[in-house]
Amino acid sequence: MKDFRNVIFLLVIAVFLLQMFVLKEDSKVEEAVQKNQKPIISLSTFTLYDIAKHVAEDKFELVMILPIGVDAHSYEPEPSMMVKLEKSALVVYSGAGLEPWINGFNFKSQTLDISNSVSLRELEENEHDIHGHHDKQCVHSVIDPHYWLDVDNMIKATQIITKHFIDISPEHKEKFIKNKENYIAMLNNLNNLYKSELKQCNLNTIIVNHNAFSYLSHKYNFHVKALSGFSPEAEISPKDMIRVINEIKLNKVSTIFFESFVSDKAIKSLAQEANVDVDTLQPLGNITKAEADNNMTYEDIMKINLIKISQALVCR
Repeated sequence: MKDFRNVIFLLVIAVFLLQMFVLKEDSKVEEAVQKNQKPIISLSTFTLYDIAKHVAEDKFELVMILPIGVDAHSYEPEPSMMVKLEKSALVVYSGAGLEPWINGFNFKSQTLDISNSVSLRELEENEHDIHGHHDKQCVHSVIDPHYWLDVDNMIKATQIITKHFIDISPEHKEKFIKNKENYIAMLNNLNNLYKSELKQCNLNTIIVNHNAFSYLSHKYNFHVKALSGFSPEAEISPKDMIRVINEIKLNKVSTIFFESFVSDKAIKSLAQEANVDVDTLQPLGNITKAEADNNMTYEDIMKINLIKISQALVCR
């Protein structure tokens, strides 16, 4: 009987030691996984994601908060995205009223509002009149939030994002700085291309459905007349239609533009009434599924925009 008790005791000790060994090994595996896990960086818009992708390459897990083809003005994050935001080492958002869901959101992660680091422009009186009907996504602000269409602002955004990336992963500092310099060089080349292509044009006005191109027009000295305010989903009034038809005739416009992931009903109706062509122009707050499938970048889309603007303005 005594021998039997000794055997039982030894078996209990053996099982206990085995459990301790397994727990220790599991702990080592979990520690290794955590050590090799990339920090999550969440970015609210395509342009910010494009900067991060080129600067960080594969050093972080990058998350674009805004789903492909969705308007930034009306987006509300789903619970699965909320979980990603909670786990992020850094949440980067555009700011300047572009993302209404940001208001009142209690971030546990470090956040970066890019609008605090760029040059914003206020709407001029005639632009504010266009926005005066206040659509349901209106942010009640005279600040134009589409600042990324000015490459100088993209350069500033690239610099501040790179600084935060270095703070998070200083071991990759050299890689981040090199990639930042390459990205800024691309932006400077893009700026020079726009200056060259839009230097001499016969016309000076384009017509768009969405008041999103003022940074671009002010930088390269042309005018933009919009059918609606900041949100591409804004309701269009008969007064808006009449105003824009008059602008088309006055400025001898032959093509009017709209965004490809919103309804083209109003703009096509307007084009038919004014006897002009219709084409897409990308404000780059987001991209379409086709653009994403083709791995298109900020540079790619800005170059396509340039071709279309230069043709609409009859540049030479």
